[in-house]
Amino acid sequence: MAKQNVAEQFVDILVRAGVRRLYGVVGDSLNPVVDAIRRTRDIDWIQVRHEEVAAFAAGAEAQITGGLAACAGSCGPGNLHLINGLYDAHRSMAPVLALASQIPSSEIGLGYFQETHPDQLFRECSHYSELISNPRQMPRLLHTAIQHAVGRGGVSVVSLPGDIASQPAPEKAVETALVTTRPTVRPGDAEIDALVRMIDEADRVTLFCGSGTAGAHAEVMQFAERIKSPVGHALRGKEWIQYDNPYDVGMSGLLGYGAAYEATHECDLLILLGTDFPYNAFLPDDVKIVQVDVRPERLGRRSRLDLAVWGDVRETLRCALPRVRAKTDRRFLDKMLKKHADALEGVVKAYTRKVEKHVPIHPEYVASVIDDLADDDAVFTVDTGMCNVWAARYLTPNGRRRIIGSFSHGSMANALPQAIGAQFTDRRRQVVSLSGDGGFSMLMGDFLTLVQYDLPVKVIVFNNSSLGMVELEMLVAGLPSYGTTNKNPDFAAIARAAGAYGVRVEKPKQLSGALKDAFKHDGPALVDVVTDPNALSIPPKISADMVTGFALSASKIVLDGGVGRMLQMARSNLRNVPRL
Repeated sequence: MAKQNVAEQFVDILVRAGVRRLYGVVGDSLNPVVDAIRRTRDIDWIQVRHEEVAAFAAGAEAQITGGLAACAGSCGPGNLHLINGLYDAHRSMAPVLALASQIPSSEIGLGYFQETHPDQLFRECSHYSELISNPRQMPRLLHTAIQHAVGRGGVSVVSLPGDIASQPAPEKAVETALVTTRPTVRPGDAEIDALVRMIDEADRVTLFCGSGTAGAHAEVMQFAERIKSPVGHALRGKEWIQYDNPYDVGMSGLLGYGAAYEATHECDLLILLGTDFPYNAFLPDDVKIVQVDVRPERLGRRSRLDLAVWGDVRETLRCALPRVRAKTDRRFLDKMLKKHADALEGVVKAYTRKVEKHVPIHPEYVASVIDDLADDDAVFTVDTGMCNVWAARYLTPNGRRRIIGSFSHGSMANALPQAIGAQFTDRRRQVVSLSGDGGFSMLMGDFLTLVQYDLPVKVIVFNNSSLGMVELEMLVAGLPSYGTTNKNPDFAAIARAAGAYGVRVEKPKQLSGALKDAFKHDGPALVDVVTDPNALSIPPKISADMVTGFALSASKIVLDGGVGRMLQMARSNLRNVPRL
């Protein structure tokens, strides 16, 4: 049997760790690794057109599967392109291993062609970033990188010079067991006792949930029922907590709606469950606050805490539930449910009135039709900007759907690349990319990746020929919009020229049929929907400075959008609420 080289050993370890794809762009410093993949049946090389797409795709795959995913970039400029997608994966706690190949090891530090120092460059967006400068560092260094990515949740980067990758792997290398899943973290008894005591002493408790409630839906609902608590959520908590939730009071923050803001400010005790909610201006400063998080470094960095609980949300609630005294007074909960329903009732007609005649098309209407027509287990990838607003307000989670975006990093152009990674995990599952025209055109070249691999991703372009969220930010500041207009082509024609299905929609009556045809198409499809650039949104609570900005700039612009099926849920939750 021929002796392995370092590249072959590297690939074998990735396979043992559960990696099934390596996303990237080939280059000479990567050649030994790519060739090893060519000769390995259990892993595929996925050729993208831009390395940033490779990192976003790997991050999305990791979020869908919960396992390790991987991407690669060649030396210098190649691996530098990974950095934005790696930042997003790291901030989303997606376990990703990035291979940053390097110039010949004898030339490092001598200003060689394409020389950079990736082991230093990626330190801020990774838990671990190291250079393999000697074959004898394998396989221990790669094992360590994998343990960091999986165990801590985030990115690890391994820099590997091409000449080292071609050298023989060390003999009798130790094959250590690999960690591929994370354990649960139980808080200490003292913290559980303190949490129970604070809840028992409070009259009005609100739960505010983030992505850390994944897998804890049942426990959150049981806890809310026991302490008669309204349940709000951040955007990353939407897919995990909004569905089948009779205590739902909506979302807080810049994209918020409903009564979540009131529920977090009018309570005696606010419990933050698995959320690193970044906008502390939307958090109260005059109520007691408890935060529960599996990442101790996140405790207390957004707001003053009266109690910090280090632990998994699910495990924490399981420990606390039997000890908490059941509350019988529903007055605060019912008051918030009614406020929530009233708030939604007041804006829902904004996208339902005369939609069949409104040209350009209301983007709210587009999002609501997508929500109605998409599969019950669809994966939605959502561009940053106004698409975040429409996803937050119109996509209906049900416990099987997934909603993925650059919700913590806030990068443009994430939706199409993330759709690529999501679709590779299951070609039979519907994947829908909600793309803004600005984000789509930024990395439009990788629409060709969909065609090359015949990935049946459905790309819906919300084409308002502008950077809508940036315009909103300018309006808030009292500035006229400038530099935000895009002169766009017919994106559907481009899709057809690339060999995919493409259709352009300019009238509301065409929308439903076009989406149905695209969803039924057996292959990649793009629907270019011309939408109203004046459809903007503001949060339910804004500051005086923000109001001043809007008064100066936006007196005639539509500011309120609808909220889709959430009104139906809010109404149903009110059936047993007495008149207040």
